[in-house]
Amino acid sequence: MAGSLWHGFADMGAVSSTGPCVLTYGKGTRVWDVEGNEYLDATAGLWFANVGHGRNEIGDAVATQLGRLAHYSGFGDLTADVTDALADRLAGFAPVPGSKIFFTSGGSDSVDTAAKLARRYWVERGRPEKTLLVGRTKAYHGMHVAGTSLAGIPVNHEGYGELMHDTQTVDWDDAKSLLGLIERVGADRVAAFFCEPIIGAGGVYLPPAGYLAEVRQICRDHDVLFVVDEVVTGFGRIGGDSWFASTRFDLQPDLMTTAKGLTSGYVPMGAVFIAPHIAEPFFGGGVWWRHGYTYGGHAGAAAAAMANLDIIEREGLLAEASRLESDLAAALAPLADLDSVAEVRTGLGAVSAVQLADPSRGPEMVLALRRHGVSGRAAGQGALQISPAFVMTTEETGELADRMRAALS
Repeated sequence: MAGSLWHGFADMGAVSSTGPCVLTYGKGTRVWDVEGNEYLDATAGLWFANVGHGRNEIGDAVATQLGRLAHYSGFGDLTADVTDALADRLAGFAPVPGSKIFFTSGGSDSVDTAAKLARRYWVERGRPEKTLLVGRTKAYHGMHVAGTSLAGIPVNHEGYGELMHDTQTVDWDDAKSLLGLIERVGADRVAAFFCEPIIGAGGVYLPPAGYLAEVRQICRDHDVLFVVDEVVTGFGRIGGDSWFASTRFDLQPDLMTTAKGLTSGYVPMGAVFIAPHIAEPFFGGGVWWRHGYTYGGHAGAAAAAMANLDIIEREGLLAEASRLESDLAAALAPLADLDSVAEVRTGLGAVSAVQLADPSRGPEMVLALRRHGVSGRAAGQGALQISPAFVMTTEETGELADRMRAALS
C-alpha cells in the first residue's frame, strides 16, 4: 500500500491500491527493488542517467564539495569557485562560441528562464511588443507555468485554465506551419520559437529530414529567437559523437535549455546556454535582470556536473551513445512485427520508442515489462520509451529487446 508520498504523473488511487515499486539500488544499466528483483533500466531513470547508476566518483565529488562549501547565493557578484569553473567548461563546448551560462535547478526552470529572457531581450532591444512564444504539438517543455503553456500535450493543460498569455502551438512536423503563424500574427509580435530536436515525453518523435534547419532559417528570416530545448538530447544523448543536437545539426541556437545529462541526474541541476548577442544588452552595465534561483549553480551540483563530464570524456561516452544509435535500431526494429506494436521510432541518438497498436494499454504494458525484468515507462500516446545509459552494451541492448518482445507478446 502507498504511504505518505504523492507521486508525480500518477493515478494515486491506483498506486494506493497496488502499492509503489520501491527501488533501492542501481549499478550501471540495472536497478533493484526492495524485494531484490533486478530490472534493466530502459529509460536511464528519466532520460538522465547518461553515465549509468552507482558512480561513486560523482558521489565522492559531491561529498568533498559539501564538506568545503555546500552552496552560497549566486546573486549579485557572488559565486562558488566550482560553479564558476563549470560555467567556463560548458562555454568551452557550447554550440555558439562565447555563450554565457545561466544555472537553474532543472529542466523546467531552464525553460521558464528562457521564456522570460526571450521577452526581456526584446524589451532591451526596444521592441516590447514581441511577446508571443511559440511551441509545437506533441512537445513537452517541463511543468512550470511557461513550459506547460508552451507544450503541445493537451492532457497536461487540463484543469488549470490559461496559465500564461501569448503562447501558441504549431504543427510539430511542418515548418510551414510556423511560417504561416508568423505571417498571420506578424513577425513584430513573435518573440521566440521553442523546439525539441527530438520530441521526448510527447512520444519520442524524430524530426523530419531538413525540418530543424528549415525552422531555424525561418526564425532568422523573421527576427524570431530560436530556443532549442535540449533537456533530453543534451550532453550526448543525440549521438553523432556530439554534446548537443545543436552542434550535430549546426542549429546555432539563440538560447538552449539543458538539465538531465548535465549531472546524469545525480544532483538536480540545469543550465541555459545564451548566445553572445542575446547576452550583450545585459552585460553592458546598468541593466538588472531580476531573475534567479536560490539553488541555481549549487556548488554541490556543480561538483557533480564536473565529475560527470569527466566520466563522459574519459570513457568516450559520446562515441558510445553513437554506437547505441545503431544498436537500438538493430535490436528494436524487429519488434514492429508484433501485433501489439504499431511502429518503432528509432535511428537518431540513444533514444527510441515502441509505439503500441492500442495506446490505452500503455500502463498495462509498463507492468508487463516490469514482470519481465525491464523498468520502463510510456510516453505520449502509448509509446514505450527507450533511452538507456550510454554504458549499455550491445549484448544488453539485445537482452532488452528480448525481454520487451516477451512482454509485448
